[in-house]
Amino acid sequence: MIEDCLREAEEKMRRATAVLREDLMAIRTGRASPTLLERVRVDYYGTPTPLNQLATISVPEPRLLVIRPWDASVLGAIEKAILKSDLGLTPSSDGKVIRLPIPQLTEERRRELARMVNHRVEEGHVALRNIRRDCLKDLQDLEKEKLISEDDFFRAKDRIQALTDKYIAEMDELGRAKQAEIMEV
Repeated sequence: MIEDCLREAEEKMRRATAVLREDLMAIRTGRASPTLLERVRVDYYGTPTPLNQLATISVPEPRLLVIRPWDASVLGAIEKAILKSDLGLTPSSDGKVIRLPIPQLTEERRRELARMVNHRVEEGHVALRNIRRDCLKDLQDLEKEKLISEDDFFRAKDRIQALTDKYIAEMDELGRAKQAEIMEV
């Protein structure tokens, strides 16, 4: 019973860390990367569709993304979706492809993005602490029902804390790496 609870908590913590990793990849740095557009949803015949399912995204230059839609009629919708996103990028179209120049980040924008990274990492920490809290509650219920001993409860409590510390450290490292990438000129 204890092992099941710990295994489930670890799986949830692993998923929370993966979500943070994906979230941080979507924050733009000074370089062009197709991952910047992963969260952009395009209104395609009334259905919000991921941009990467409607077009090929390439990086011909370090500061330029080129989007080639498979269906030319969706060009305008892609431009609108990029403008509506929080990326702060302005697309330019020639009727066949969309060019998305990635401007150099200003110092102020870098700091703003670094704060956003800190905020996202802190949200990840909150998710981990919630998972820990839920696991501890389950363990307390098991102890109250006399299914596990008090000693087993305290040993499991130490193990869940060690797991939490491990994943918090991993999230902190992801945040530090992303901040270093953002602040790099």
